[in-house]
Amino acid sequence: MKAIINGKIILKDGIIDDSVLLYSDVIEGIVSKDFLPEDCELIDAEGGYVSPGLIDLHIHGYLGCDVCDGEEESIRTIAKGIVENGVTGFLPTTMTVDMKTIKGALEVCRNLKEESKSWKGSTILGVHAEGPFISESKKGAQDAKHILKPDADFVLEYKDIISIISLAPETDTPDFKEIRKIVKNSNVRVSMGHTSADYDTAIRSTKNGVTHATHTFNAMTPLAHRAPGVVGAVFNSDVSAELIVDTFHVSTELYNMMYKLKGRKLCFITDCLPAGGLPEGEYTLGGQKIIYKGIVCRLEDGTVAGSVLRLNKGVWNAYQNSDIPLHECVNCASLNPACVLGLEDRKGSIEVGKDADVIITDSEFNVKKTIIKGDVRYGA
Repeated sequence: MKAIINGKIILKDGIIDDSVLLYSDVIEGIVSKDFLPEDCELIDAEGGYVSPGLIDLHIHGYLGCDVCDGEEESIRTIAKGIVENGVTGFLPTTMTVDMKTIKGALEVCRNLKEESKSWKGSTILGVHAEGPFISESKKGAQDAKHILKPDADFVLEYKDIISIISLAPETDTPDFKEIRKIVKNSNVRVSMGHTSADYDTAIRSTKNGVTHATHTFNAMTPLAHRAPGVVGAVFNSDVSAELIVDTFHVSTELYNMMYKLKGRKLCFITDCLPAGGLPEGEYTLGGQKIIYKGIVCRLEDGTVAGSVLRLNKGVWNAYQNSDIPLHECVNCASLNPACVLGLEDRKGSIEVGKDADVIITDSEFNVKKTIIKGDVRYGA
C-alpha cells in the first residue's frame, strides 16, 4: 500500500484538503491524515494537487515523432514524452495521408497496445483516425490528394484499435450508409470533423451514429444566425465535443460558453504535432513542412496546423481564462474523455476501485510525478 500525503486531492465533484490518498494498482481509499495505515510507503505531494491522470483523445506527435511515421520507436517516444505532461492514456492520432501509411500506423499501434500497459510512458487506449474521409474545403493542414469517401469496411478491419474515426458526414451517402454500418458493427465512435456540412446534415448525422465532434470550431462550418452550421449542431445535440485549449485555436472568451453548453461532454485535447516539446523552428507533418513559432504551427501558405500544447497546460489555460472550477477543468481532460471511450468505470477520476492513474502537480499544475496503475512512470 502507498499513500500520497500533503496534497489537495482533485475529485470529480470538488477538491479536498487534509486527506490522504491510498493506492496499490487501484485506488484503495481516501482517509484522514490522522488515520494513515501503518507500513505505508509515503509520497509527499508538498502542498500540490493530486489529480486523476489525463487522457488525450487527439494527439499527432511529440518530440519530433509523428504517429504516421509508422514506427514503433516513434510511438514509444511520444508516449514517454507526454507522460511527463500528466497524460496517463492517449489516442495516437493519424491524419489524411495515403492509406498504406495509415494502415501501417494502425498496425504499429495495435502491436504496441499491450506493451504500453507496462512501459515507462503513457498507455495506448486506442487510435483516433482523423481522416482520410474529410471535406476538401475544410481540410485544414491535411493533404487533399489523399482524401477518400467514407469506407466502413476499412474502419471495421481495424475496429480493435480505432476508438474514434473523424469524418465529414456530408461525404457519406444521403442516408449515412457507411456511418450506420460502422456503428452497427463496432464500438468505434464516429466524430464529425473537417466538415463543410450544413446544420441539417450535421444534426441528421447525429441521429444516425455520430456522437462526437473533432476540435470544435476548427475545420467546420461556423455558427451564424441564419446558418447554424456544424458548430450549431454541436451546441444543439448531445455529442461530446473536443476543444483545443491552447488560447489560440479557440478564443478564451468561449471557454465558459462551451462548458455551460456541453458540461461533462466537453473534452480538452492538444491536437499536438511532432513539434511539441521542441524549440521553435521548421518541422514536418504528414510529409508537409510546418513552421512553429510562439504557440502556433502553420503550413508555408499560412494555414493553421495543430498545436504544440501540453495537456496539463491546457487544463491550466482553461482554469486561468474562465470561470470553470479547477476540478471541472480536470474532468474535461480526464473523466469526460474516459466517458467518450467507455472507460469511466476504471479511469478518469479518483474513486475507490478505479485504476491508480494519478498525477501530482505543483500549485500551477506543472507535473511532478505521474503514476499509472500504481507504478511511477515519471518523477520530476
